[in-house]
Amino acid sequence: MSEPVIDTERPRPSARSSTPTELSQPGPRTRGPWLVAAATSVTLLLLAGRYGYHRDELYFLLCGRHLDWGYVDQGPLVPALARLLDEIAPGNLVVLRTPSALLAGGAVLLVAAIAREMGGGRGGQSFAAVLAAISGIVLASGHLLSTTTVDLLVWLGVAWCAVRLLRTGDTRWALPLGLVLGVGMLNKLLPALLAMGLLAGVLIAGPRRLLRDRRVLAAAAIALVLAAPNLIWQAAHGFPQLGVAASISDGDSSYSGRVDAFTLQFLIISPYAVPIWIAGLVALLCRPAWRSYRAVGWAWVVVFGVVLVAGGKGYYDAPLLLALVAAGAVVTAAWASRGRSWLRRGVLAAGAVPFLLPSIVLLLPVLPADRLPAFMVDVNYDAGETIGWPAFADSLATVHRGLPESERARAVVLTANYGEAGAVARYGPARGLPRAYSGHNSMLDFGRPPADADVVIAVGWERPDALNGWFEQCVLAGRVDQRVEVANDENGGPIHVCRGLRRPWAEIWDTEVRRAG
Repeated sequence: MSEPVIDTERPRPSARSSTPTELSQPGPRTRGPWLVAAATSVTLLLLAGRYGYHRDELYFLLCGRHLDWGYVDQGPLVPALARLLDEIAPGNLVVLRTPSALLAGGAVLLVAAIAREMGGGRGGQSFAAVLAAISGIVLASGHLLSTTTVDLLVWLGVAWCAVRLLRTGDTRWALPLGLVLGVGMLNKLLPALLAMGLLAGVLIAGPRRLLRDRRVLAAAAIALVLAAPNLIWQAAHGFPQLGVAASISDGDSSYSGRVDAFTLQFLIISPYAVPIWIAGLVALLCRPAWRSYRAVGWAWVVVFGVVLVAGGKGYYDAPLLLALVAAGAVVTAAWASRGRSWLRRGVLAAGAVPFLLPSIVLLLPVLPADRLPAFMVDVNYDAGETIGWPAFADSLATVHRGLPESERARAVVLTANYGEAGAVARYGPARGLPRAYSGHNSMLDFGRPPADADVVIAVGWERPDALNGWFEQCVLAGRVDQRVEVANDENGGPIHVCRGLRRPWAEIWDTEVRRAG
């Protein structure tokens, strides 16, 4: 059965009219995407309890103990959610990750909904849903409580509202677009990049009348009002997220840098989906019948260009890539329904098979943690960061127990990153560990060590040069042993014991510790 063809003979809405005018009929409603979305969420929930906390999840839990309207590297939404979930079910990893599994299913539905808006039939919508469900960005972020998962749903929600607005000419759809955008900026400021991309797309491809439409302007106001608490916090603290962005641009983070940003475009959805999203991009930019949607195609071009030039993380534009996948799924399904449809559909199905199982194995905790091949951590950095945190705390506890009793009473833990501090907060009390402090990101603002803390167990510093500037003596006292062969950022790392604070903590915390963190 062929896909519905967009009717190019229907009149476009008048530049002065705000009355909804159908440019093309959406595809029929179908249950297929709902089944795919449900399967995605259920799979993620079944695997949610395997391995352990991710370093970012441990950090979110710590931030949740210090609720604020903003943080150095994020908004308040996910830390508040982490605290709420931990209050409901303390220490329950499945409960903590349940929202992400549901959001991933929602992302699958939105990709299919975008395909439907573009005229995709039942086959096109279901194909778009399957492509989203096996994509790297959906599976990887849906497994963890993450700002990325929320961001994914926000961008897709905005994209769906934009496509619907462009299809119908009904600017009332700008209002939910602004609502979603504003809520998204309480999670991260990245939706501002999406807004910039859509604005540029409209300037390039039209309809420019939207830029002076009162509902569109009202939507912008709604987004700013909702984002205001986080924006005000950032302004009051000197916009620290700009500093974090600069560090990312310098390559001081996973998946960052221009080479990674370019390469991930061909991997973050799936190599299988590359020709499909390229077909979607070409159709959006060149197909006469899709002229109304052209701004969405240009939005991705602009956003990806900014990410590439600025050296941002390569997955920042992934939600817009999924919008291109939705367009490409409509084009591909129409192609597969012509001529020898059984052969064309067989080619599509056979091409997907080699990517399905590897995607699940590489991106989800399917294999035993103690037999995880090294190349899997190279491919999926986040997998390694969910392994071994209880054993990490055990390694610190061994060093702590080796201190003289008089020193144990005034010792603290000093970590090089927030994940290590979060692990001590989560697992340390049961092991008798003192509180951990760190200068990494917002950890710096969560308090400095007490003035009499002149014995420090320092972890995460490969070379103790900075530590030697703060203490009279630092000696290697052990190494992190996570009891599995995993090449993550912690395993095998040195643990130093430092004594004799050279200057008060109040003098060194906001300057030297911040730089070291």
